[in-house]
Amino acid sequence: MTLHPTLDLPAPAERRISLHVSPAAERAVRAGHPWLFAEAIRRQSFAGKPGDLAVVFDRKRRFLAVGLYDPHSPIRVRLLQAGEPATIDADWFAARVATAVARRASLATTDTTGYRLIHGENDGLPGLVIDRYDQTMVVKLYTTAWLPHLVQVLEGVTAVQPARRIILRLSRFAQRYPEHLYGLENGQLLAGEPLKEPVIFRENGLRFEVDVRHGQKTGFFLDQRENRARVEQLAAGKRVLNLFAYTGGFSLYAARGGASRVISTDLSQPALAAALRNFKHNQDDTAVTACDHEVLVGDAFQVLRQLRDTRRTFDVVVIDPPAFAKRQDEVERALTAYGAVWRGLVRVYSIPAVCW
Repeated sequence: MTLHPTLDLPAPAERRISLHVSPAAERAVRAGHPWLFAEAIRRQSFAGKPGDLAVVFDRKRRFLAVGLYDPHSPIRVRLLQAGEPATIDADWFAARVATAVARRASLATTDTTGYRLIHGENDGLPGLVIDRYDQTMVVKLYTTAWLPHLVQVLEGVTAVQPARRIILRLSRFAQRYPEHLYGLENGQLLAGEPLKEPVIFRENGLRFEVDVRHGQKTGFFLDQRENRARVEQLAAGKRVLNLFAYTGGFSLYAARGGASRVISTDLSQPALAAALRNFKHNQDDTAVTACDHEVLVGDAFQVLRQLRDTRRTFDVVVIDPPAFAKRQDEVERALTAYGAVWRGLVRVYSIPAVCW
């Protein structure tokens, strides 16, 4: 699979930036930290562009690491290789990608076709996420530094994990710098067939639809797979409340687990509409069909008061709230909000199981 001919991405620059860093940064790099922060740089050979390769040296001019340079980010270098020098090229990316894909091979035995294929720092590719939704790949970039190397990365991915299409998602930070996006936009088709219908994937045998172009993250919260499976184990015969339900992942697992009643609540009406469709996608499962599933659109705090006033009680409550804090100065407010949800539940309900 090749990128569409209308896309014009630059080739990686041949010239390397030379960096000398603080003693504390040296220790962090040797300890395996995947980032080099801007304030750690003591000397720099020249001003670089996003995606230039930066070679980091210690105080004795010995090689420490090499990574992707981003002049706009406080994470000035995302490290790719540390300890031993290496040539960062198509072969290097192919080997790193193949290792990551092999780690997920066992998921094929769980009837799962939706999962995180490349997990950024955890797979030695910081700032890059690739999620698989059956035959659709979604690439999420957290820095424009990946764009000069994107063709090589995708060649490595499709060599070991063929796909019908590849969609691009961009973080809010990356979207701040359109001059370094080369005309790319969030949700754009990079390669393959255009989307003509919702993407359907399976997770532990359940079918879900996903909006890969506009949905949160890359369209689905794949990181909660094991927690969803745990809720299924807890749900038999229970009344389940799913706060911040989004598209109903926890709700559907609870239904298959034998819940007698499930209420999904979220502020987003389109998300809950997708939750209803996800239940329809699984009507061949008798437990899902038997479950009484209701959706309530609204703010979680208001919904809790409404449920309290109507004296509706639950055996299991699932709380998977949004990120109330995205910066350090928001932490105190976030803790207050999380505490308010918890106190509201404790005051009103007797809850034997709460899953975070």
